[in-house]
Amino acid sequence: MSDYQETLYEGYGQRFRMDKLLHEVRTEHQHLVIFENPRMGRVMALDGVIQTTEADEFIYHEMLTHVPILAHGAARRVLIIGGGDGGMLREVRKHKGVESITMVEIDGTVVEMCKEFLPNHSRGAYDDPRLNLVIDDGMRFVASTEEKFDVIISDSTDPIGPGEVLFSENFYQACRRCLNEGGILVTQNGTPFMQLGEVQTTAGRMNGLFADWHFYQAAVPTYIGGSMTFAWGATHPESRKVSLETLRQRFAGSGIVTRYYNPEIHLGAFALPQYVLQAIGKPSND
Repeated sequence: MSDYQETLYEGYGQRFRMDKLLHEVRTEHQHLVIFENPRMGRVMALDGVIQTTEADEFIYHEMLTHVPILAHGAARRVLIIGGGDGGMLREVRKHKGVESITMVEIDGTVVEMCKEFLPNHSRGAYDDPRLNLVIDDGMRFVASTEEKFDVIISDSTDPIGPGEVLFSENFYQACRRCLNEGGILVTQNGTPFMQLGEVQTTAGRMNGLFADWHFYQAAVPTYIGGSMTFAWGATHPESRKVSLETLRQRFAGSGIVTRYYNPEIHLGAFALPQYVLQAIGKPSND
């Protein structure tokens, strides 16, 4: 029995007891480790950074999926960038109105290892006939594809290594080009208390590119440093202003059972604290 020490931050971090090492490999793109922890269940880390755990992954995946899809209200085509553990795909496929799911993951080894060692994340989602799985660089895909999507979900690692390009100005511009009218882009954007510079950079790149841009939050215990932010870019300003009653109707109509997401959480998540608003140059949450 040993410990796994995360290396994301200098002088601050978290340590996981590693009861059993399930798999360790250096893929073509990154160093992957999957192990068992007595509290968080199975845990995956890439390049020294914890990516997901069985215990709390539902918070992250539900909020990156159901917020944009239910805000849109009629999403038919969804693009997932990253998401090799399969959790995002699992949540997207719950929406019966979605007709096509394209998932672009740079590292095929992550997909195969997570199917084997983290099967509770995907729960058979890779067998969904609506799925088109593309093993390729997400930046290259959005820059070159002629396809259009209603919702794009960027489930990337932190902006280091292969995930760095997924926070670039070119990436956001390419995603905007790939959105249908009324489309929505959401991306993971780290914990603002620890990574405020990343939030500011994303805000600067989204400002002027989308009719409405903002961030929303959720507290995911695995991602230390406070609540996590998700970037939001919409081609229609009203997408973020959908009423509680409408969200309740859409959620009930979907028949989806969640563990974290609900319509009240959906709306409340867009209320950012003052230090984040000040950092992104917004006077209010409007």
